Amino acid sequence: MRLARLSDGFGAEADQVSPDFREVWDAFFAAQVLVFRRQQLSPEGFVRFAGQFGKPEPHVIDQFRHPEHPNILILSNVRKDGEPTGLADAGTYFHTDYSYLQVPARATLLCSIQVPKRGGDTLFANQYAAYDDLSSSMKRRIGGLVALHHYGNRDDLDKASRTVASVLTGEQERKMSWVRHPVARRHPITGRIALYAVSGSSFGIEGMPEDEALGLLDELKAHATQQKYQCRLKYGTGDVAIWDNASLLHSATLTDPDDPRTLWRITVKEEERAS
Repeated sequence: MRLARLSDGFGAEADQVSPDFREVWDAFFAAQVLVFRRQQLSPEGFVRFAGQFGKPEPHVIDQFRHPEHPNILILSNVRKDGEPTGLADAGTYFHTDYSYLQVPARATLLCSIQVPKRGGDTLFANQYAAYDDLSSSMKRRIGGLVALHHYGNRDDLDKASRTVASVLTGEQERKMSWVRHPVARRHPITGRIALYAVSGSSFGIEGMPEDEALGLLDELKAHATQQKYQCRLKYGTGDVAIWDNASLLHSATLTDPDDPRTLWRITVKEEERAS
């Protein structure tokens, strides 16, 4: 399995899927984003491949799960008989998948089924590099801080906006609760420290006044999403992308609603640790 760089900082594109999964695993955590082009996977094959990385967790938005494979979430702006077939504008702001869950996401896998003529890229921001570049005083300041997370996008709470977090039903909202994660989090596989979900689901910091907490989180977000930390991924039909949620922020890019785009998504969780 030969790798080519996606950007100067991180990310890799593989020429094939190695039959030795350990090689795929190691390449994934080294690159943070790993892409396999033109795979043409069936839903069953996609589920099998994803399951090697961990236990899939179905998304709380159950109305857009694949009808035969509930671990697959359909992302699509295509409508059928006037009704949406998937989430049209999912995650169009920098965030970390499942950071609103007690046991967060290890990896997210996207399989590109239908590619728009323009746009539809995914942006990634390297949170290892963002942490490494912080001043020593800022690292000391955030070293023991714990952020409070909930489903949503703290920068946009307008349910009519295209950059709001995908809107939940009342029943789905009741399944969500507040969870705690370190602001600077040690990666459970690599052991490196990264900023964790400082954009998106983080709405406060434990033991800190709200205005001070939001000011700090916004400062960290502005730092962590700078262009120099970013990588842009463009998709072709059949491409499979895998990214490391513990070391990245990511954002979808908006597309023309009339320019068809469809992807399958599977997210696998980290192992739950004994308390």
